[in-house]
Amino acid sequence: MSRSHHSSELPPTQDTDTDIRSLGRLFPYLWEFRGRVILAVALLIGAKLASVMVPLVLKEIIDALDKTNANLVVPLTLIIAYGLFRFASTTFSDMRDVVFGKVTQRAMRRVSMAVFEQLHALSLRFHLERQTGGITRDIERGTKAISSLVGFLLFRITPTILEILMVAVILFIKLDWVFGLITLVTLVAYISLTITITDWRTQFVRRANTLDSEAYGRAIDSLLNYETVKYFGNERYEAKRYDGSLAEWERAALQSQKSLGFLNAAQAGTIAIGVTLMVIRAANGVVEGTLTLGDLVMVNAFLLQMFQPLGFLGVMYREIKQSITDVERMFALLHRPREVEDAADAQTLMVSGGTVTFEHVNFAYNADRPILHDISFTIPAGKTVAAVGASGAGKSTLARLLFRFYDINEGSIRIDNQDIRDITQESLRATIGVVPQDTVLFNDSIYYNIAYGRPEASREEVIAAARAAHIFNFIESLPQGWDSVVGERGLKLSGGEKQRVAIARTLLKNPTILILDEATSALDTKTEKAIQAELLEIARSRTSLIIAHRLSTVVEADEILVIDAGRIVERGRHNELLAQNGVYAHMWAMQQQAEEA
Repeated sequence: MSRSHHSSELPPTQDTDTDIRSLGRLFPYLWEFRGRVILAVALLIGAKLASVMVPLVLKEIIDALDKTNANLVVPLTLIIAYGLFRFASTTFSDMRDVVFGKVTQRAMRRVSMAVFEQLHALSLRFHLERQTGGITRDIERGTKAISSLVGFLLFRITPTILEILMVAVILFIKLDWVFGLITLVTLVAYISLTITITDWRTQFVRRANTLDSEAYGRAIDSLLNYETVKYFGNERYEAKRYDGSLAEWERAALQSQKSLGFLNAAQAGTIAIGVTLMVIRAANGVVEGTLTLGDLVMVNAFLLQMFQPLGFLGVMYREIKQSITDVERMFALLHRPREVEDAADAQTLMVSGGTVTFEHVNFAYNADRPILHDISFTIPAGKTVAAVGASGAGKSTLARLLFRFYDINEGSIRIDNQDIRDITQESLRATIGVVPQDTVLFNDSIYYNIAYGRPEASREEVIAAARAAHIFNFIESLPQGWDSVVGERGLKLSGGEKQRVAIARTLLKNPTILILDEATSALDTKTEKAIQAELLEIARSRTSLIIAHRLSTVVEADEILVIDAGRIVERGRHNELLAQNGVYAHMWAMQQQAEEA
């Protein structure tokens, strides 16, 4: 099975500009609740001010109690203040989380919606090349990364650095400049070391995640093709491929783990040196009488308070870098150019009769492989035109171009004399109904799948569509009736039942233009003949394009186009084409012989 990675991978390099750009892309989603953001920042600053006051008050309490004539009156006020500051520090932090919670959750919801809508707006080409599992994993990680990014950056890193700067200033003012210098040097050394080592080890983390997405995508791919795996007895082969992906992931994850151990050791060493120097200087000051016992306790309390969150800086920085990578991967999906885009001045399609015109249409999926050459034909309003030919001749491409899954390279396709490139995709697709060769249903009830043709339709209209598609009696005979779940992609229904659901769904949509894309080719002859009558009935009052391989299904068409290697080689009604004794007549003879045999 071919694999395509470009849908879920980013370039391996990621610089500071990219990081800043990713954060900038998040800003509009967060700024929607700017009042909450400002209040959360105010509470954050309040919490840190209260936190810094705790060691200062503790120093005053110890100095007051250290005097020879100490009494409890002065310390009692300070002790109450100490308790209030500790309470304020914790409470403000909790309030900040509550206030900001809605901002984060709404941002996650809005980004998820934007990505979901973008995926539906991307071209059929993208969806044929993508791997569902990998993309699902990228979106899942990207959405979670928003919460991590905001939480770590705004509520962990920022307050920690703010607190360290406050402490450095206090130590510089209250004690001497050496304490402030040691604090700042330790901070700079710690952050520099953390960033350098984390940047080095990010390659291992990113590779582990890429391989994780790949393994997950491979597992989903295998499960989606469950029947194919069983047909060929390839369970062990699939397990071996999956284990191969997991083995690569395991190696990358181990490298990531080893590099993390190295980072933690380097961080611990930096903190230990800084703390030791501070305590030695403070203890020396107490011995010489330049500092009080309270000063020593204050320095110690500041160090504990300061370096405890700093100990998680490496993890936080790594999480931030990883979250930025995940967010960037998701935004890369969000900003992926759309192959088929509405024109800036696109109008709503105004349907008068539904005449379809292809005029000198040339098209290629890839520049080096042209599919259609100078295709011109008209389907008058309410008439039926069929396109027949061998597999790969380009028949189904006509349907995809009319539905505007792709834009043509040259020529024009018009509906009631309006070029489909000048009208909105929404109004175009609302006018066209498609019954495909391979009907894919949602893993939901039969009622849901039929109602999907027009979700706002009443129950009576859904039932009427089911009657018209001759599936009503079958549904009523099921134990769960209309609530019967059809299974993944409709696998619990037979081919004929699925096609009837597809017909009912299209009838409910009530389109002006109908495309039948080899709608019965997957069915047995008896079922095909039963459904063919229903299809011809619903096509009779509509402008219809029938794509067919079996010629017996198109003998009633108003015009038949015989396509060979992307060109129309013959055209006319059934009897006219037989009389020409050309490609069509040869195909007809071959199929008649096959049926008789």
